[in-house]
Amino acid sequence: MKKLSSVLAVIFSCSFVSTVFALPDRVGDFALLDSDGVFHQLSRYRHQEALVLMSYDGSCASIESALSQFESLQSNFSDQQVSFALINASTETDIDVLRANRDGIGFDVSLLVDNGQLVTETLSLSKAGELAILDPDRLTILYRGGAEGSAAEVLNTELNGGADATIVEPVQGCDLQFPVQQLHADNVPDYETEIAPIIAEQCATCHREGGIGPFAMDSHLMLQGWSPMIRETLLTKRMPPTQVDPHIGEFSNARYISDSDLQKLVHWIDAGAPKGAAVVDPLTVVKFPDRREWQLGEPDYIVTAPKHEVPATGVLDYINVDVELPFEEDKWVKAVQYIAGDEAVLHHLLTYVTAPQEVVEGEAAQGNVATRFLEGYAPGKVDAMAFPENTGVYIPAGHKLNMQFHYTTNGRETSDETLLGLYMYDEPPMYENFTQSVSGMFRIPPYEQDHEASARYVFNEDVVVTGLRAHMHFRGKDMKFSAEYPDGSMIDLLSVPNYSYAWQPTYALEDPITLPAGTQVHVTGAFDNSEHNPANPDPSKELTFGLQSWDEMFIGYWTYHAAKPTN
Repeated sequence: MKKLSSVLAVIFSCSFVSTVFALPDRVGDFALLDSDGVFHQLSRYRHQEALVLMSYDGSCASIESALSQFESLQSNFSDQQVSFALINASTETDIDVLRANRDGIGFDVSLLVDNGQLVTETLSLSKAGELAILDPDRLTILYRGGAEGSAAEVLNTELNGGADATIVEPVQGCDLQFPVQQLHADNVPDYETEIAPIIAEQCATCHREGGIGPFAMDSHLMLQGWSPMIRETLLTKRMPPTQVDPHIGEFSNARYISDSDLQKLVHWIDAGAPKGAAVVDPLTVVKFPDRREWQLGEPDYIVTAPKHEVPATGVLDYINVDVELPFEEDKWVKAVQYIAGDEAVLHHLLTYVTAPQEVVEGEAAQGNVATRFLEGYAPGKVDAMAFPENTGVYIPAGHKLNMQFHYTTNGRETSDETLLGLYMYDEPPMYENFTQSVSGMFRIPPYEQDHEASARYVFNEDVVVTGLRAHMHFRGKDMKFSAEYPDGSMIDLLSVPNYSYAWQPTYALEDPITLPAGTQVHVTGAFDNSEHNPANPDPSKELTFGLQSWDEMFIGYWTYHAAKPTN
């Protein structure tokens, strides 16, 4: 009997310890745009104690009652460090419908757009009107249930020291439908015919041996081993590196990934990333274009850039070099191709046409300046780049090139000697290609999380805009490009809601837009100089315009040509 009592005491003791040291369930990080195109990421809410999400389905008959309860909970914690938002958990994907739903809600709250339902699935929400209370710091879920259940109690516990377990309570409401999740549960996406083709198209051009990606996606084994990381980067929208709001403008080089492809990848990973019946692993036989081959034939002129030594580790500042050209007559460039010496470390390269005595430091232009921007190189950008038909970059006789190199170290010493091939017009084209920088003044206070900035410029002639590029440094948060016509009407052309210093291509408009003379273009955006910005090197620093990467810039680049022929 005494022995039995001892055993029971041990069992009770173990159970007690397990309860005391229980932890809330981890959900991991994720990110979504809301119906207004604003970026929300769970880990970026670390300045708050909790984030409360409620699943929303506009077709549910009981959603009005759930919204009323949610609004009441939000009001009760309005002066606390708690954020609230709705998450569209239905199968409705039409952005106009979702915006109309949001406008009809009746109180101030963001509606996060979860078109593929992947975040809703990750949070295990099953009913419209169901709450998920999240800890942004620990990336855990504290509560799943109704707004009138234990939600307030859980929030108070978190605010007064931290909840130590996940509480799950039943909730009334319409059942959420997950047709694609059910489809993939019954028939897991096939690695050979469905998964590998997505990886080859969207990922492997950078994630390959010798590529800029930190690991190669060149086999099922590699994909399976990295699958947790791949899932997180997909759900946080870090990869593929498409930063644009898909509902504003259409761009030929934005690396969009469809909701369908995202669902296939995530559901396949959740199923254990099975190889299936594939006999030959398709990723082991993917062929890439020869990066040392001139795709348009031998260029008319080849620039061999200076050789740069890249150490194994460390952060390298930009390198700006002038390259003299031998041309004794004017030239017009119709296409260019870069061949990186070592694409694993060459992060980007920008090239400008400059006058003989002109001193340019790449992105150093402050204010509104029109430049002859030749072209840029970025990871995965291995194809030759041609300017629009009858459009070219003008190189006056005696001018030179200014080339700005940015290298990222990858653990091994190497060197880079990049080639630039120039393809020339035989006769001058009808239009000259320009890039207009639109830059604003700013002063960012220390620890400021959402410091707004803006700049504007008026085109005094009719122009055709063909491309747009956002440029900030590590504190850059978002940037939007808009045009205000002479009659006062406005149009948004590009939104980069989650700016990343690592990815800043020129987005090429599918349909170039003509702006009449007198159009005022606007560049608006914000900086995050807080400690919650993972890229921020020093949140205690006050920032103004500076050339170094740890300083800041705010420049919107507009690539255009005159609407009327040059000649």
